Amino acid sequence: MKTCITGGLILNPATNLEQITNIYIEDGRIEFIGEKSTEGYTVINATGKWVIPGLVDLHVHLREPGFEHKETIATGCLAAARAGITTICPMPNTNPVIDTANMVRYVCDAATVVNVIPVGAITKGQNGAEVADITGMAAAGICALSDDGKTAMNSAIMKEAMGIANSVGLPIFSHAEDMNLIGGVMNEGENSVRFNLKGLGREAEEIIIARDMILARHNNARLHICHVSTKGGVELIEFGKKLGIRITAETAPHYFILDDSILFDHDSNKKMNPPLRTKEDVASIRAALRSGILDAIATDHAPHSLAEKASPIETAPFGIIGMETSFALSYTHLVKTGILTPLGLISKMSTTPAAIIGIDKGNLDVGKIADIAIIDVNAKYKINSQDFVSKSRNTPFEGMEVFGVVEKTLVNGQIIYENSISCS
Repeated sequence: MKTCITGGLILNPATNLEQITNIYIEDGRIEFIGEKSTEGYTVINATGKWVIPGLVDLHVHLREPGFEHKETIATGCLAAARAGITTICPMPNTNPVIDTANMVRYVCDAATVVNVIPVGAITKGQNGAEVADITGMAAAGICALSDDGKTAMNSAIMKEAMGIANSVGLPIFSHAEDMNLIGGVMNEGENSVRFNLKGLGREAEEIIIARDMILARHNNARLHICHVSTKGGVELIEFGKKLGIRITAETAPHYFILDDSILFDHDSNKKMNPPLRTKEDVASIRAALRSGILDAIATDHAPHSLAEKASPIETAPFGIIGMETSFALSYTHLVKTGILTPLGLISKMSTTPAAIIGIDKGNLDVGKIADIAIIDVNAKYKINSQDFVSKSRNTPFEGMEVFGVVEKTLVNGQIIYENSISCS
């Protein structure tokens, strides 16, 4: 099949291309970029739209196996497609845990429409006591290792895992949280006191960032810090980069948009881990995205059922969904505000995440696989969770006005999603 996407603004950070022109696709790959005849091609008119490499989300939770009432691999893949995300990396905290080659193959075999590359567990059962079969999982196709949702608190175990990960060429994704300092429901500070809610301190995040940086430095490991939320975390990562540690880091839209003052209403849909921090932390996260200290934007898509999130905030589970709102929120709050350029945003949501896990994605150059999103950045709409294709609705962004509607998503040159959302 031959397809031509015409008239769109092509944004390709990998080649620094920012140009209105055509992309020609044949047999699932980009054949030509520029102007020539479209005869024999199925034409997709992208005039006035962005044409970008499909987004790569390094951090999602698909819940299957074990928690299918929250999300399934199939519904999570559909949510990604609707978001212009063509590659997702599901975390291993399922039941059973993704800690063996067979479990990795289970996730891969259940994938639909988008590319699914699992993250394997660092420790067996994520119990922190024994390193999992990293070599076997690597052979089965994982992209990284993490005990996300928990931290492997035993430094000797983490050191051992880093050594094995190095031998198979995989990064460690650090869930930076000292498990001895958990128990709160929101950021510890003046707002937690004001709202009479138990706080979670910043030090829980920063202690583990520092520890894992030290281990990575002495073992020459590739370390990726997940869901950075604090100013102190940013400062540590900046220091680590100056030391030459092989460190990258991600944050999520909620950490550069929202702060802990919104917890005044005890809404469980605003409860996440790490928690929303202060306005000062939000400003630091934004500055770190601009400066490059923070390399990537991921969602930490964490679906829960309506009944679970209807519980009081003290007992409701942590987590919010994020895939279907990720581009619009990021474009609205980072590009329209001048914090990032268009190429800068796409780099952090596609090209750089692909590089972090070492996959040949996030690039619209000739010869590359045609994983593409077409987005109308001028289209404005209000976020309505009832429009989501995810099984869950736990978003703190309900009713927020944003710009950026995903019009089409292509994987291997095939349209897997076409927009039907109403917008103004």
